[in-house]
Amino acid sequence: MLDWFYENTLGQILATLAVSVVPVIELRGAIPIGVALGLHPFWAMLASIIGNMLPVPFIILFVRHVFTWLKSHSVMAGRLVRWFENKAHNKSALVIKYRVVGLCLLVAVPFPGTGAWTGSLVAALLDIPLREAIPTIFLGVVIAGLIVTGITCGVITIF
Repeated sequence: MLDWFYENTLGQILATLAVSVVPVIELRGAIPIGVALGLHPFWAMLASIIGNMLPVPFIILFVRHVFTWLKSHSVMAGRLVRWFENKAHNKSALVIKYRVVGLCLLVAVPFPGTGAWTGSLVAALLDIPLREAIPTIFLGVVIAGLIVTGITCGVITIF
């Protein structure tokens, strides 16, 4: 079964896309994985961008409802939700100051604790409308994708 992902381009694309949906890993981990699986860097980046964007509208639209429900039904889940909310509020200073430019930068800089998931959570908690948040997050994801692809291919060096 795993051979299919290594030997089949569609499998490589689907595996890369699936990894990019995962919070924390997102496209920062998916692009190098896609290239390691044998994908051309462009296709790894494209699959990662698409996968990274899939949860964004759902997070923005539903995260507050889910958080409210979790806090009212479980003490343990409530603690986890408060941790996520605090994380988002700690990252929101840039977004509060610069609005959509800050949100784009929060998503675009490929560091731990940044990315589409955090940007979506911050956008939801700051009530940034979907019509502003999605294009802004998309631009940030594309910028992050270009940076990570450049680093993966050795075009950009960090040290």
